[in-house]
Amino acid sequence: GAAGAMNASLTKLFGDTKAFSAKAEVKVLDSDQKETVSMPMDFALLDESVRVGIDMAQMKNRDMPPGAMDQLKQMGMANVVSLIRPDKKMIYVIYPDTKVLMTMPMSQAEADSARKTPKIEKKALGKETVDGHPCVKNKVVLTPEAGPPVEATTWNATDLKDFPVQIQTQEQANTSVIRFKQIQFAKPDAKAFEPPAGFTEYKDPQELMQGIMKKMLDSKKNGEDQKTGNG
Repeated sequence: GAAGAMNASLTKLFGDTKAFSAKAEVKVLDSDQKETVSMPMDFALLDESVRVGIDMAQMKNRDMPPGAMDQLKQMGMANVVSLIRPDKKMIYVIYPDTKVLMTMPMSQAEADSARKTPKIEKKALGKETVDGHPCVKNKVVLTPEAGPPVEATTWNATDLKDFPVQIQTQEQANTSVIRFKQIQFAKPDAKAFEPPAGFTEYKDPQELMQGIMKKMLDSKKNGEDQKTGNG
C-alpha cells in the first residue's frame, strides 16, 4: 500500500531532482471529493530508488473497522517501510517492530518505467500558492515506452527549483494528493535503501502473516513460561 502511493514511474515528476528527503501527507478523496484516507509519511528518493515510511497508527481511514488499528499495533505491523528498487527489480516491505520483511519482484515493465525517461508533456494551468511556496500548477502526462500513460497535476514551487510540492493523481473515482513538506535536498544515505540484515524474509503476504502470528504466539508462550518459572 505504501509503495502504491508513489507509482515508480511518478518519480519522473521530480525532474532534475534525483535525491531528496521530505515529510509527506497523503490524502485519498472519493468521487464526492470527501476524504477517505489521510496519512503522514517519510519519503526519500535516491536516483530511481524510493523509500517510504509510514506509521499506520497516525493514519485516518474512514473504512477501517473499529479495533483494526489496535490489532496492527499488537502484531507489530503499525510501522511499515517500503523500498522500491528498480535496479534490483524488487520491492521490499519491511516491518521494523517485528524484524520481518516481504520481498516482491517488480515486473520488467515496472522496472523499466522507473529507470527510463518517459515522454513528458507539461501544460501550465495557472499559478497558486502551496504552504507559502509560489507554484506553477501544471497538467503533466507521462507516456512510458510500454504501458499506459500516467496523468498528474503538479504544483511546482518556483522558489524550490520547480520541485513539485504537491502531486495529484486520479485512479478511477478516487483522487490521491501527496504534499511534501520539510524538503531536504541533501543526498539521503544509500544504506537507507537497503533491506536490513537479520530480518526474517517472506515471499508472499499469507506467509508473512503466518510468520508474524507464530512470533506473537511464541513470545506470549515465553512470557507465560517466565511467569510460571518454566522459562
